[in-house]
Amino acid sequence: MELSDAQKKMQEAIRLTAPGQPIRTALDMIIAGHLGALICVGDTEHVLAAGNDGFPLNISFTANRLFELSKMDGAIVIDSDLTQILRANFHLNPDASLVTSETGMRHRTAARMSVLTDAIIISVSSRRAVVNIYVHGKSYELQPVSALMASVNQLIATLQTTRAALDRSLLRLTALELDDYVTLADITDIFSSFEIMQQAKLGLEDLIVKLGTQGKLVRLQLEQLAGSTMEDEYNLMIRDYAADSSEEHAARIRDEFWAMPARELTNPRRVAEVLGFDNLDEDSVLTPLGLRTLSRVSVVREGVAERIVDEYGSLQDLMDDIRNDPERLGDFGVNNPAILADSLYRMRDGKPQVGA
Repeated sequence: MELSDAQKKMQEAIRLTAPGQPIRTALDMIIAGHLGALICVGDTEHVLAAGNDGFPLNISFTANRLFELSKMDGAIVIDSDLTQILRANFHLNPDASLVTSETGMRHRTAARMSVLTDAIIISVSSRRAVVNIYVHGKSYELQPVSALMASVNQLIATLQTTRAALDRSLLRLTALELDDYVTLADITDIFSSFEIMQQAKLGLEDLIVKLGTQGKLVRLQLEQLAGSTMEDEYNLMIRDYAADSSEEHAARIRDEFWAMPARELTNPRRVAEVLGFDNLDEDSVLTPLGLRTLSRVSVVREGVAERIVDEYGSLQDLMDDIRNDPERLGDFGVNNPAILADSLYRMRDGKPQVGA
């Protein structure tokens, strides 16, 4: 999904204040010192135009300097590159008519400045020991690492459980495909599992950004559980069962699945509609192209599976033909046709049947 400019700006602000970043170090020091602060990062022209007085500094930015300057009243103004502290004890006077739901004076000022300018505004409450980030009128409360890791552990557990169930379902699906007995209910359950994985993956990616340098291990876990291999398998499965098997149409189907409520995603008829079919029920038998199954065989190089399904039209037609003439697969770029044929039959029932 494409992020809006405001969402991109908020992500930038979250990265800027994540653990391991100099400004986060300063914020942790400010909280530990029971201090408050109002910090403006970037869009300095408009920030300076919205205030007055204060001390012009133009000194190099460091976490320690930011901490020391927070001991004074007023705002601290920093350039967008975080290289210089431009002002301290700066008095901000944003338009008081700008609507905000914030109650404290510092937070109200921060919210209004984020509407008035394109700056990232950071407000630290000395009384509540809370840090809020404001971008374009939207706020985000900085969370402690312990709280983030609790959420990480929940999502990792969801991914592990769902991935184990999904792997079992995909193995069963392969056998059903090779026997030409896949029902709409079978693929509906699997698409639902893929979407659960996607939701958990998105949540973890968001947490990884918030964890900064402390999110490296989580990223490795995420790649193992829901990396590019899972993405490829999901895309190929959609292409296998969609009325239009093009990559572009598969991307649109994924967008529709993503936007569907959970109750619709588990409804076989609704899933069939998104795939491009009408009047199907959960027991309707569907015949896959075979892209996903073919891609699992090592001798099928990139692009070869597409050529094979273009020729045969379905996995079952392929299976019927290669029983007697496996060498024909060499015409489509398969270097070892007999190995591919043997692999497909082993997937189906555990023993080779080529030439049987």
